[in-house]
Amino acid sequence: MADNAYTPMVFINLATKDIDGAKKFYSELGYTINAQFSDENTASVVISDTIVIMLLAEAKFNEFASKPLADSAVANEALICLSAESRTAVDELCDRALAAGGAPAKDPQDYGQMYGRSFQDPDGHHFEVMWMDPAMVQG
Repeated sequence: MADNAYTPMVFINLATKDIDGAKKFYSELGYTINAQFSDENTASVVISDTIVIMLLAEAKFNEFASKPLADSAVANEALICLSAESRTAVDELCDRALAAGGAPAKDPQDYGQMYGRSFQDPDGHHFEVMWMDPAMVQG
């Protein structure tokens, strides 16, 4: 890819019952809230240069959605998987999520060359955090 080529971004839109609580949770995970794209009904959580979670108050989310909102506390609407640079980084992020008010989603998975844990944010959104041995990725 050329240096001046367009790099796509991913915006994950999630409904929340509590914007302020959600901002606090994601800040405690070490992510930045972009104030330029946040207000009393939205929070722009910067995961990386190319990944942003847009948290929307439920009423605001419904302005964009064409189907009824799933209750993420009792049903999965998506599994969001974030990569980590090491096994230690997987544990650190998941431990921060639990300390910040998140809940475990399922038991850790250790396949030797691949390791992952998961958590639910306070709204019940399911996040997987996964490390893969770089040698495995390269084939």
